[in-house]
Amino acid sequence: MGGALSFTLGSLLYPAMLGVQKVSSAPERVVATPATGPLTEADRDFVVKVRSAGLWEYPVGQKASKKGTTKAVRNVGDQLVDGDAVLDAACRDVADQLGITLPNQPSPQQQSFASRLNGEKGKQFDTDLATTVRATNGQLLTTIASVRSTTRNSLVRALADKANATVLEHITAVESTGLVDFGQALAQETTSPGLPAQDLTPPPAVAGQPQVVLTPPANGTASPSPTVR
Repeated sequence: MGGALSFTLGSLLYPAMLGVQKVSSAPERVVATPATGPLTEADRDFVVKVRSAGLWEYPVGQKASKKGTTKAVRNVGDQLVDGDAVLDAACRDVADQLGITLPNQPSPQQQSFASRLNGEKGKQFDTDLATTVRATNGQLLTTIASVRSTTRNSLVRALADKANATVLEHITAVESTGLVDFGQALAQETTSPGLPAQDLTPPPAVAGQPQVVLTPPANGTASPSPTVR
């Protein structure tokens, strides 16, 4: 990164009580002033959200590629793995340039989604996968729109553009299965989970722990994002 970035903080650790589903209490507060534009709490929180979403959805996609009872569901699994790997690479690159510390695990709530799906099989797995992915991606899509329309940081804008394309692809894929319970998905999107903040927050990465990398499949088709500097 050299001397291109002039941070007001040495490392932008996300706060312990930062919720994945809502930004902090002062989203417009500027936390750093890199050359790519002022970075707000909302911007920083967004980068963490993108990372956290991939950390739970990627392994679920791997399960769907194998456990799905229809070709459509297995194709969804392949698309989740492929898209999340490429988006995560872009997210890690942006975080590195902006000095944002990323988690290595999804939030407890997201881990519960994955655990539930891991315990299911057959049509129940297919339907729950489609509905849960539709709900969580619909929620993230709203966040992307908000950040994209307000951020003054060019790196965050580029990540929002990439995330928007990936999330829309995932939404379209699960909807094409015909298995989404839209009533349940929309209820999950619009209703507060009623969970304590720590359940909505990805745990901080352990110091010295290697960063988790979501490896793209050998036959992946998602286009890698150009590095933005």
